[in-house]
Amino acid sequence: MRVRGFLLAAIMLACSGASASATMRIADDRGGQIGQYLHAFAQLRSSGERVVIDGNCLSACTLVLGMIPRNRMCATERARLGFHAAWLPDRDGKQVTSKMGTRALWKIYPLSVRRWINRNGGLSRRMIYMQGRDLYAFVPSCARTRAIEARSRRSYPRPTHYQDANAASYR
Repeated sequence: MRVRGFLLAAIMLACSGASASATMRIADDRGGQIGQYLHAFAQLRSSGERVVIDGNCLSACTLVLGMIPRNRMCATERARLGFHAAWLPDRDGKQVTSKMGTRALWKIYPLSVRRWINRNGGLSRRMIYMQGRDLYAFVPSCARTRAIEARSRRSYPRPTHYQDANAASYR
């Protein structure tokens, strides 16, 4: 509950008039209800904010992959996404797989992510993790993104400008 509240508070703060150059950091998000994440990520998407995944982004948090444009997010070396089938508690509080919720997740994930999930066992009760090289195939590395941005900001010496010489300058 604490993590979900943190995510929603961070997104609401980000969307409340912050500049488009601000960044939202996901560090330890254990997920929650799909609908809340859809709403929060839709607001984040329209805000223009960048997203840095810097730790666990589990369960419904993984919807970030289908909701935020790839060019507005990056992942650190600590980033780890965890996928599983959606579930609801039954009358006794036991987890029961929600086919409807799982279909909703599936539709939101990009095709390439769905293929990765299928190659790694599919969406089931068991959590499967995406990190490192696998994750960087879908989300750019923050270190690489920073290096590219730094190269584009480098100042280069001004080129020498030549002026036409006139006859007087040859004397």
